[in-house]
Amino acid sequence: MSDIFYKSTDGLDLYARSYGPEDAPLTALCMHGLTRNHKDFEPMIAALGGTYRFIAVDVRGRGQSDRTMEAETYTPMVYAGDMLTLLDHLNLQRVALIGTSMGGLMAMLMAKSAPNRFSGIVLNDVGPVVERAGLERIAAYASDPKPVESWCDAISKTKASQGAAFPDYGDDDWSAFAKRTWKQQPDGRLELDYDPEITNSLAESKPGLLTRIVMWRVFSSLKKIPLLVVRGGESDILSQKIAARMIKRHKDAELAVVPGRGHAPMLDEPAAVSAISAFLKRIETQS
Repeated sequence: MSDIFYKSTDGLDLYARSYGPEDAPLTALCMHGLTRNHKDFEPMIAALGGTYRFIAVDVRGRGQSDRTMEAETYTPMVYAGDMLTLLDHLNLQRVALIGTSMGGLMAMLMAKSAPNRFSGIVLNDVGPVVERAGLERIAAYASDPKPVESWCDAISKTKASQGAAFPDYGDDDWSAFAKRTWKQQPDGRLELDYDPEITNSLAESKPGLLTRIVMWRVFSSLKKIPLLVVRGGESDILSQKIAARMIKRHKDAELAVVPGRGHAPMLDEPAAVSAISAFLKRIETQS
């Protein structure tokens, strides 16, 4: 593993972490969801093994990346621009993209602006249409980032907000989940590892008719890029109907359903690992 530090075009210090060999036959840029950080991909990376290079990011306002005084820049369009800046910083001309939830929206926007830079895209439990019920659920817990006094409290709060998506998780799983998403402060209290102002971007994600039309047009930009859609079998963000429509509209797309998972699969589940491993191998040989 190695740390990556780079600057955004508006002067923020941003962070990513590289896993695996730099001379790997394929590099994948991994982009997390709204309230997560680069650690979200560590279970997936461990499960996939050391064949490929994975670069997992902290989107601005999360983890080790700077928070901004201009909350209006907490939007998927700006995030996507930061990712292209990172690729330029690393002199990576062609990579795969793996995007969970908000990270998947970023992947679609990046594909629209620079389609020739991407050898394949994995969209984890997200598509052009975001279901209202799931969006409201995310907004409810993301807008309540109150600190807690102990790791026991952090684990309990994590389980309360994410339990429906991971019904088979045990105590060790919830402890690991909490340690990826909470950060201990100098006074001993624990805070969720993101700027509360990031919820500003939820206002732009309201699933109205105009948004849906625009996002389907953005999705059409992926038509020449191999696509893998991963859907949690119990997802309240990506419906079965929309997932099927995405596959129908894209000539080189596959759908992998992770049973017993809500939004969003951690991507270390056997169904996800099998699908992603096969997909990366396929696009590696096509590159």
